[in-house]
Amino acid sequence: MASLFRQISAVVAMTIGGLPSRFWGSVTTIFSIALVVATLLAFLAMSNGFAKTVAGTGSDDIAMILGTGSEAELNSTMSSEAVRLLEESPGFARDASGRPITSPELYVVVGANRRAGGGEANVSLRGVTPRAPDLRPGFRLSSGRMFEPGTNEMIVGAGVVRQFKGFDLDTVLQLGGSDWKVVGIFEVPGTVFDSELWADLPVVQSLFNRGPSVQALRARLESPTSLAEVKAFVESEPRLQVDVKTEKEHFASEAQSLQYLVYFGWAISITLGFGALAGALNTMYAAVEARSKELATLRAIGFGGFPAFVGAITESLVLAISGGFVGAGAAYLLFNGLTASTLGGGFTQVVFDFNIGPAQVLAGVELALLLGLVGGIFPALRAARTPLLKLGAD
Repeated sequence: MASLFRQISAVVAMTIGGLPSRFWGSVTTIFSIALVVATLLAFLAMSNGFAKTVAGTGSDDIAMILGTGSEAELNSTMSSEAVRLLEESPGFARDASGRPITSPELYVVVGANRRAGGGEANVSLRGVTPRAPDLRPGFRLSSGRMFEPGTNEMIVGAGVVRQFKGFDLDTVLQLGGSDWKVVGIFEVPGTVFDSELWADLPVVQSLFNRGPSVQALRARLESPTSLAEVKAFVESEPRLQVDVKTEKEHFASEAQSLQYLVYFGWAISITLGFGALAGALNTMYAAVEARSKELATLRAIGFGGFPAFVGAITESLVLAISGGFVGAGAAYLLFNGLTASTLGGGFTQVVFDFNIGPAQVLAGVELALLLGLVGGIFPALRAARTPLLKLGAD
């Protein structure tokens, strides 16, 4: 057994030491695998960044109430009478005056033009009351001021300003056939709220012909366990046709909407992987052929076929993991922290940052190792099985 380990060590050392003599073939394999890994990580970074933004939105102590059967605010509706009834529910936190800390809100889709490329997209215009900031932990005005109730003024999320034209501070723009003035820029870092426009609820209802209805009611709970009290109240009141969940639960379910990007990214990467695999096979077969005399010499002095197999597999895995780390490093430099936007649950753009974490890097390296294993196993078998006499003849 000790002799076998010595043989394996010698062949592996010879294999690794001989990589510079196969420089261009090795570089080609590394580059091919790096391209596959970088492609996969680009999709995973997008999906991970979006999921973190959406899943990071909301709180366990804020109730999110929508019309029955509505998975998103866009297709929800709630009358002003329902809002008044809900505000009588037990379980809601109340301010010093005894009023429930709630925020009835209206969600409207409006058009915007991207800064990069000038393409059109939808963004969210949210009609809110002065209570809305109190129900967004981390909310702050980074510049300007809050809009004045009863006016065509709005405040704009920092993500919208980064991604879309025409929403800078003090800009006057037209939405829904009316002029609006941007009087403030706000931030709720790491949440989808950074991708919204906020204006006075009654003004939005009037100018967009929505009447007195709203689409959602947010309410601060006395504690996370108070949600059961709210649900019991809703079930006991036949006039209320609404669904109640925590805001955290609501946005966590929306985070699943970009899961298709993960599947698409793997499909694209596997397709590219076949090309990288072909390159790896060619490189490894060429390496075996180039080392045929070395292998013949080793076999002649008593080395077995298994050390030759391990040596060839080792070379393939070394090239593959090198390509994996090169691809991961390139993807991190190119994509990590990149700001982008994509379609969210309300058919409007959600601005988020690409995010490459340890789990994404691990997935890329695992794919690289798989390519290296598959690409090296057949050349390795050839190295181990080629008859001694044939090797000697080469």
